[in-house]
Amino acid sequence: MIKRGNLTNKEEAAAYLKVALGKYEEEGDHTAFLLALRNVAKAQGGMEDVAKNTESDRAYLYTVLSKKGNPRLSTLDPILRAMGLRLSIEAV
Repeated sequence: MIKRGNLTNKEEAAAYLKVALGKYEEEGDHTAFLLALRNVAKAQGGMEDVAKNTESDRAYLYTVLSKKGNPRLSTLDPILRAMGLRLSIEAV
């Protein structure tokens, strides 16, 4: 289980998502990252606010961020930006 911390805090939310993404890199299972992203969205105003800020439908966001979801980069970027976050790449 990944420690959540205060997901209303952007730095803590980013750290939480980074750990969840690392779990995906280790295990190849993207559901932990999608669940983490959903938890951050809920903590930062809820899915309705994120949907409004991304000009998406709330039901669509729930589907995209579900266990069976498989969002595209073009979907993830606006969701993260609506929460004050962004994607980044780093050398390993």
